[in-house]
Amino acid sequence: MEPFRHMLTGGHPNSLGRTLDVVEIVLDEPARMEELYQCYFSDDEIVRLRTSNACRRVFKERPDWFETYADRFIGEIAQIDQPSAKWTLAQLFLEHQRRLTPEQRAEATEILIRTLHEEDDWIALNMAMKTLERWVKQDAAIIPRIEIRARALGDDRRKSVANGARKLLNAMDVSPL
Repeated sequence: MEPFRHMLTGGHPNSLGRTLDVVEIVLDEPARMEELYQCYFSDDEIVRLRTSNACRRVFKERPDWFETYADRFIGEIAQIDQPSAKWTLAQLFLEHQRRLTPEQRAEATEILIRTLHEEDDWIALNMAMKTLERWVKQDAAIIPRIEIRARALGDDRRKSVANGARKLLNAMDVSPL
């Protein structure tokens, strides 16, 4: 039985490597989900990137498993200073929003707002904005905390970030840029 930390290492940083093999193993052997989760604490950023991808795929196939890990993603993975962890959190929060408790949703909102204000990675920003775009429609209290930053991002040199900011501003129903 090859450890996941070995299976997820090596190769080109932007490739999946053996991520899909790991996902298949976890789905066949649910007891190994914890081993996958522990790969987030690897010193290798490629392992952490692929762990994010694998977790998202596992939770897509087995959404009920997300509930078991939600608090740990909020409390532990949110502390990882790596864009892929941040964009994965934003994706998971959006995809599994109905599985979050009100307390988890409040904590997830704080994580997304922090990502919006502190992150510069275009994927992390876009995913945070996409999730916030949906959430502001249900919680207008978020708007004053993100409007200024969203307006600034509307002028971002990266077209996808600027477009994401405009969509977020539109969802907030505030005057355009």
